[in-house]
Amino acid sequence: MRQLESLPPTETLEIESGLKLIPRVKLTLTIYPASPSVTKPIDEWQLKRALIEFLKASLTVPITVPEEDLEIRRFKNLKKRKRDDPVAHGNLFIRDLGFLNVINRRNTDTVEEETDVKALEKKLLDWRKYIVEKMDGIELNLEGIKYKLSVVIPFSDDFEKTRRDWEEFYAFGNRGYSRGKQEPDTIVIRGVPSRWFAEPRVSSKPSMLVTHTIFSTFGKIRNLNVAEDDDPGKDVGEDGGDIIPGLHCKIVVQFEKYRDFYNTIKVLCGRSLQKQGSKLKADYEVSWDKDGFFHNSRNQEDEKSDRMPVKPAGQYRSKAPRREPYGSQFSSDDNRRKRFKD
Repeated sequence: MRQLESLPPTETLEIESGLKLIPRVKLTLTIYPASPSVTKPIDEWQLKRALIEFLKASLTVPITVPEEDLEIRRFKNLKKRKRDDPVAHGNLFIRDLGFLNVINRRNTDTVEEETDVKALEKKLLDWRKYIVEKMDGIELNLEGIKYKLSVVIPFSDDFEKTRRDWEEFYAFGNRGYSRGKQEPDTIVIRGVPSRWFAEPRVSSKPSMLVTHTIFSTFGKIRNLNVAEDDDPGKDVGEDGGDIIPGLHCKIVVQFEKYRDFYNTIKVLCGRSLQKQGSKLKADYEVSWDKDGFFHNSRNQEDEKSDRMPVKPAGQYRSKAPRREPYGSQFSSDDNRRKRFKD
């Protein structure tokens, strides 16, 4: 696999098990009525068409976005909404970022491709800021009813904000459970299909061994946990549809080296996961663990061992250096996530 430090933010990264990480820009959308007295549900199709046309006609570089990359979820019962509440929300994914690689040399007709990683990173950040400023606050007129659009970059997609978050946490807000130089080492990924991390033709449940093989390509792993994750998250609204348990999983990876943690979370921010042969793009959420997942799990296990001589089945943690057996922890207490289709 390519060295992560030299990976441009616009390049796809192929990893293990036929998986690849595809660059994207994700924008979180919130739609408010210009008049608080609006009681008619918004037409998602009309809103999609208006936004797609805006991206084609109002930017310095026109952007074409397929309808499936624009998610809109409306709130049906507007009578229950408060005066300042939105009428709909959603996400916009811009995946075709190849135009950022192009350099037009002044005073010549030469077109070259940008190869400097730092220059591309700055170019992407500048363009992302530009498109947020262009879209945030625009007014949309749908069948005579005016709506205002609020646009932000979600925190989990902003690596610089994420980095500043852990730096401030360890400088001012840590809980004192670790000693010495304090740096994060654990990544949390939610919203990836369980079957992509399962053993083929064996089970549809995520496998600790398969997951370990995939994430070992990023660096040496100290601890690993993979569990079914049926929490639909904050983005699922009233139109969530049928919910099926076990479709998604939550992965917690602790690396031995801070450098591997840093490079991995940087690559995961601003990308989607795709499996060879599947049209589905998993737009997961990535974060860093500030709650001491493995530290707390160890304390809980120690407390249980004091009370019970026999350890409950299925409660294993992966410790790669010691070659301990892998196992998965599954939870059925979470809410269920929206069903996806290939």
